[in-house]
Amino acid sequence: MLHTRICDLFGIAHPIVLGGMGGGHTAAPLVAAVSNAGGLGVLGATGFSAVNVQKQIEAIRAATDKPFGVNFLLFLTEEAGLTPAFQSRTPVMSYAWPRHDQDLRPYVQRAHDNGSVVMHMVGDVPEATRAAEAHVDVIVAQGTEGGGHVGWMASMPLVPMVVQAVAPVPVIAAGGIADGRGLAAALALGAEGVLLGTRLLATTESPIHPNFKQAIVNSDGHDTTISEIPDIASRIVWPGAMARTLRNRFIEQWAGREWDLRRRAGSILAAVQAARAAGDAENVPLFVGQDAGLIDSVLPAGEVIRRMVEEAEQIITDRLPAISRAR
Repeated sequence: MLHTRICDLFGIAHPIVLGGMGGGHTAAPLVAAVSNAGGLGVLGATGFSAVNVQKQIEAIRAATDKPFGVNFLLFLTEEAGLTPAFQSRTPVMSYAWPRHDQDLRPYVQRAHDNGSVVMHMVGDVPEATRAAEAHVDVIVAQGTEGGGHVGWMASMPLVPMVVQAVAPVPVIAAGGIADGRGLAAALALGAEGVLLGTRLLATTESPIHPNFKQAIVNSDGHDTTISEIPDIASRIVWPGAMARTLRNRFIEQWAGREWDLRRRAGSILAAVQAARAAGDAENVPLFVGQDAGLIDSVLPAGEVIRRMVEEAEQIITDRLPAISRAR
């Protein structure tokens, strides 16, 4: 069995973490399914009211007795959303995307005071160093291959650079990882585990529309693109991020016409919300990573984790030793 430092730190069986994706991309059933399978389920709670955060935490605890986390985007987070997570003594507090001038230390200290382990996502080495200096317990190094909001550096160079910069703080690799090959590669780069987004969106427990899950399965990974179009449409400016989505009708319509999208954003946002509710996979921004090209079916989250662990173990115990013994 694969066992790393984050297994002990989080109290989990497998070094696999659900990305705390916001915007309704995570919910209690998916979070609990990942935790029950031996990984760490994480709820994306940014934008939730205090009541909704509390309800989701209660639903998670009703569905699992395993550790879980709650994720907040710091540049959008207000006290009302954080309070129930702190009061509930959430096992893991997960943070991401602070403004450059936003002090991480109060968020980290408050979580530690409540007995929570603190995980923080970064997209470059300076942010990783800043997080380590704020005494986070685990740093997630996210490469640009991932779906949703990402930075500019790919996982292959980013992960070992962050590992080296923040040692001995454990690092989790994210971005472009969908199977046991990705898990084995992340461990070889010095990471202590992996964080999954797109792969766990294409699961039976995922709260997204079935049409969106099928769009992930249908993607070859080459049909994704990075742009600011989703953020212009939602009228939310992310600090230092771009958004990776499928290159569907919505993206093609506004590519090169971002100036017009800004002017029309109010009405476009309403249309996007209606399309999302209807499961229209062509007329909404679909946050999908390049690893969609490795995903060929919608599976239960527990099966995804089981297969990933088995494949990684086979690579590490059988294939790699055989290569090293070859003459």
